[in-house]
Amino acid sequence: MEGLQRMIDGIHYIENHLTDELRIEEIAAAACMSKFHFQRLFSMLTGYTVSEYIRNRRLTVAAQELIHTRAKVIDVAMKYGYDSPESFTKAFQRIHGITPSAVRKDSRFLKAYPRLSFQIQIKGDVEMEYRMEERAAFTVVGKSIRTTAEGGQNHQDIAAFWIEANGNGLAAELAKQSGPLGLLGICLDFDQLQENLSYMIAAEKRDTSIHAGWEERVIPAAAWAIFPVKGAMPDAMPKVWERIFSEWFPSTGYEHAGGPEMEVYMCDGDPSSDDYYSEIWIPVKKDK
Repeated sequence: MEGLQRMIDGIHYIENHLTDELRIEEIAAAACMSKFHFQRLFSMLTGYTVSEYIRNRRLTVAAQELIHTRAKVIDVAMKYGYDSPESFTKAFQRIHGITPSAVRKDSRFLKAYPRLSFQIQIKGDVEMEYRMEERAAFTVVGKSIRTTAEGGQNHQDIAAFWIEANGNGLAAELAKQSGPLGLLGICLDFDQLQENLSYMIAAEKRDTSIHAGWEERVIPAAAWAIFPVKGAMPDAMPKVWERIFSEWFPSTGYEHAGGPEMEVYMCDGDPSSDDYYSEIWIPVKKDK
């Protein structure tokens, strides 16, 4: 499980530099991973983005420092990366529900976010099926939303987007012209901190004209790892995503190549059926 050991190395680096300016490039380098793969793997394994974890850990340690030392609030704020007492107080109160200046009088309700650790678990799950496929670049059309991964907001926004697309006819119109892949849910345009992304409901472009208001995007050529998903939507899909990042990536030596990810939904089945078939496509490269 070399991948998990690398994640541990990344955590060690964060913990040893909580009072320094932490750059994702340096954290990922400590884990011997690409910036994109470290962030994606971290968020899927922990439920936090890297920046959320750093913020929570800094505010946890800062609270302890305020309780057990006579350090001034402004000095603690600067030490843990805040450029003003006001920004520190706002972040501190959002986490702990109390101002930094009030901590020494009443610390009963502080929250502690412990240092993360990863443990290898031997599970009784069945083996993971996947196949590899090289695919040239292709064009898709559809509509997208912009969302954030912070606090899992993207899951709520994407679910609402699908409900809207099924209700207003977008999904049905795209299904009419879908190619062999079927109807697509595409995650793309991840920002540098892996907190914001676009999600596009789309289909392969099959003719030169597109509906007014639809977007057109090019999915780059890639080597894809393709995972079958069997079961009713929406519950079946998240379970496979979790296994991909908690089991498959750490154990195979593959790394995310950094491009768009796709969920592939077949148009000739019933998504609410227990035997509905869909797929997850992830661009990968072999770890060096």
